[in-house]
Amino acid sequence: MELKKYFIFIIILHFTNFLYADIIKPAENLTAYDVIKIQLNALKKNNEPNKNSGIKQTWEFAHPENKKITGPYERFEKMLLGDQYNLLLNHESYKIKLIMNSTNKYIYNVELISIDKKMYFYQWHLEKSTIKNCKNCWFTTIVSPPADKGDII
Repeated sequence: MELKKYFIFIIILHFTNFLYADIIKPAENLTAYDVIKIQLNALKKNNEPNKNSGIKQTWEFAHPENKKITGPYERFEKMLLGDQYNLLLNHESYKIKLIMNSTNKYIYNVELISIDKKMYFYQWHLEKSTIKNCKNCWFTTIVSPPADKGDII
């Protein structure tokens, strides 16, 4: 019986740590595909574990040069809450398709089903960084405005 209690405690501890995990930071071991999945998964559950956690996670992987244009964070958050990008927040599902890649750049098409069951397409560009503390880390450089493909069946 004691072993059963111990086992249940370990499982609860594991899931609690997962739910309150810190924001994932850019790292050289993450691929371009890893980065886009991290961002889309975070945006899908934008308010978990805290309000706009998904937007904060996405900001972490915004290219440093882009942050000069879209930043500071509060401005970036406002942009994602706006009409063009709020469809990414709390979406139902997504599919990622690679359309172009080179050594330092990847471009993906993202098919997204929004919370209101409409289909949208985004083009998502990622590039490797040359910044001193994260050489060869992947960052998002461009996310196109959505192309509306209408209601899904």
